[in-house]
Amino acid sequence: MSDPAVVLDDLREESEELDLLVGELGEEQWGAPTPAPGWTVAHQIAHLAWTDRAALLAATDPEAFAAETAKALAAPDRFVDEGAEEGAKLPPAELLAAWRTGRKRLQDALRAVPPGARFPWYGPPMSAPAMATARLMETWAHGQDVADALGAVRVPTARLRHVAWIGVRARDYAYLVRGIPAPADPFRVELTAPDGAMWAYGPEGAAQTVTGPALDFCLLVTQRVHRDDTALVAHGPDAERWLAIAQAFAGPAGPGRAPEGA
Repeated sequence: MSDPAVVLDDLREESEELDLLVGELGEEQWGAPTPAPGWTVAHQIAHLAWTDRAALLAATDPEAFAAETAKALAAPDRFVDEGAEEGAKLPPAELLAAWRTGRKRLQDALRAVPPGARFPWYGPPMSAPAMATARLMETWAHGQDVADALGAVRVPTARLRHVAWIGVRARDYAYLVRGIPAPADPFRVELTAPDGAMWAYGPEGAAQTVTGPALDFCLLVTQRVHRDDTALVAHGPDAERWLAIAQAFAGPAGPGRAPEGA
């Protein structure tokens, strides 16, 4: 886990980079379709704003968050889409202002959480660093959808290490949400960072390994690319199976993306 101040600084920078993409968009561009079926650029930003509000509630008012959780459990297949749909109806300037205000309030609240403290979430309880890492992962992933919709090419940064970390940590979750037993032994994951450095996870000498570009791994575990469209190499059948189902985000099993040209 990264130092809380470092990951919160990286979350701020990731959000600011996405803000540069959408800050000057015209109304028509806010309505541009993204690779997520039925979601426009506005839906992507509305979802981030909605989740920031939920995280802020969890960190500052657990009882109120429990009431929101009950609503989510009552409509597990709809509450995420409904939250995005509601926000996407706002005028772009209002939506943008709400996202900016909400993300700053959340980041300020996370910086104030005492070390070691945990608060409720839709899955296991979260620490402030874990929540910041999850928010960065989502901001980066939904930012990729926005970039794809706008035809923008983003330069990968060292902030991807947070996405890679949560992707590795979430290995067993991908099996759990599909009702599949997870492998008993840990994998070795070796990723080439944007600057050429090596990011390694898991024990050396593991029988099952994954190697390749960190960017490809991050796109895969956030389900922004199909397995076949990556340069990742899996050694061992369990590692290969994992890459077919990997997901770094909470919630039901994601459908993934179709391969290019499909």
